[in-house]
This record gives sequence, structure tokens and C-alpha cells, in this order.
Amino acid sequence: SAGGVSQASGGLAMSAISLRLSESLHKQVRELARREGISINQLISSAVAEKLSALMTEEYLETRAKRGNRAAFDDVLSRVRDVDPDEGDGLDS
Repeated sequence: SAGGVSQASGGLAMSAISLRLSESLHKQVRELARREGISINQLISSAVAEKLSALMTEEYLETRAKRGNRAAFDDVLSRVRDVDPDEGDGLDS
């Protein structure tokens, strides 16, 4: 459940939440945080930020893909000269 507790951390407003984890997951989180030399809070905050970034990137790319136009792409590509790649730039067969 979300808590309304705010505290300052490096000038940033922070909110506290209560998080329920299975005992096995909690143990893994605790061990990984210990190995990384960071707090459990830092590990979970980083993991959440990383997951949000991945989801937002996926959503952004899906949105951009929907705006794509295959006919326009093919039109632009048809105007590119067909030349052999420079030495060392080709794909090895």
C-alpha cells in the first residue's frame, strides 16, 4: 500500500511505500544488495526505474512504428544508389 510519507533525499521529494515480497524473493534481494554494496531500497528503486524505462521505450517504439509508412520508406530507399560497400564495410558471407 502506498504511504504518504515524504522525506528529503538529496533535495528530491521521496514517498514511502510498504512492499510485500515472498520470503524467497526477499532473501534474493537482500543477498544481491549485499553483494552490490547497496541498500535494499537502492536495489529495488533501481530495478523499478530500469523496468519503467524498458516499458516506456517499448511503448515509444510501438507508437513510432505505427506512424511508419512502408510506401514512403520504399520511395526514399528507391532513391539511394546501389553501390558495393567500401572495403571492410560489407557483410562476410
